[in-house]
Order: sequence, then structure tokens, then C-alpha cells
Amino acid sequence: MELLSPVFGWLGTALIFGAYLLNSLKKVDSDSRAYQLMNLLGAAALGVNVYVQRAWPALALEFVWGGIAIISLLASIKKRG
Repeated sequence: MELLSPVFGWLGTALIFGAYLLNSLKKVDSDSRAYQLMNLLGAAALGVNVYVQRAWPALALEFVWGGIAIISLLASIKKRG
């Protein structure tokens, strides 16, 4: 897993940055499923990297980031059906 850890880290970083960029350019709304899914997958991938690196504060951040994305996705599903 240590060999793949940087790949997960860069993939997660790209997803989170990409979501932020698309939202800033008004290509996706912050309450869209695509935006929240990018954040969730990004947090999960980056979480793998920071877990392997034992960067506990960053892992806590990824748990919170992913949790917010999950809550938002569930609210979106409930709202839109």
C-alpha cells in the first residue's frame, strides 16, 4: 500500500481541487451531486495517503470533509428523490 499511497494522495488532491475549481467557475453548484461526490471520493483517496503517512490531523480533516459530503449527498437524494 505504501507504493500506491502517493497515487491515492494525488488523485484525492486533484478531485478536491477540481471540485473547488469547477464550483468557482460556476460549472457545478455546491449542492450538486457531482460536486459532493468529487469531494467524497477526493477525501477518501487523500485519506488513504494521510493514513499511510500517519498524518493524524490531516486524516481527521479528511473524515470531516468526507462526512460533510456524505451528509450533503444524502440531503440531495432526499430532496430530489
